[in-house]
Amino acid sequence: MQDNLIHKGQRRKMVDELRALYPFDERVLAAMATVPRHLFVEAALVPFAYSNKPLRIAANQTISQPYTVAMQTHLLQVRKWDRALEIGTGCGYQAAVLVKMGAQVHSIERQKELYMQAQKTFLALRMDAIFSYGDGYEGMPLLAPFDRIVVTCGAPAIPQQLVMQLAVGGRMVVPVGSDTQIMTVVERLPDDRCQITTHGNYRFVPMLEGKEAGAPFRRQRCE
Repeated sequence: MQDNLIHKGQRRKMVDELRALYPFDERVLAAMATVPRHLFVEAALVPFAYSNKPLRIAANQTISQPYTVAMQTHLLQVRKWDRALEIGTGCGYQAAVLVKMGAQVHSIERQKELYMQAQKTFLALRMDAIFSYGDGYEGMPLLAPFDRIVVTCGAPAIPQQLVMQLAVGGRMVVPVGSDTQIMTVVERLPDDRCQITTHGNYRFVPMLEGKEAGAPFRRQRCE
């Protein structure tokens, strides 16, 4: 996999454009400046990898535009060593940004093709994360609680089972809605109370229950 000076220059330009659009946490922009986004998309779309727009990936899914990735990561307020759960691995780009920020990432994907491709990309990049093939609505109760949870697909409502997998003081970022989603932050407070804030409208592919039929649940570590 190549990451040449042209790609690095395109990343710097992308980050500069994001910085001009919103006062993102500089740690988020620094992480995005190091992740080779072009290696997470199909070869035909590499020329568009650093443009601020979503791109098609396998299984009729999309990789979110850089602005959306930056916003979700910014709202997540990831700290080094946080245990982070991602719902919807997709091509693995969001997980890679979280890893670069020092999080210990667990990611669930319901599409087998994407689950396999993300592992392949992480292995090639020698990045460390744990990928699972399963139902994102269920989360990972046996590994809970998590300090941070990010949902990268549009949920019809706040997934309560995921809320219960948040540590006290933890944060979840989830787009909530049907056609258009409202970016929502859920902070778990003591005594099982939650504080909810909203942060604008976005469009995501829908969050679906279950997983692709015909394959058992399994977990794979990439490092």
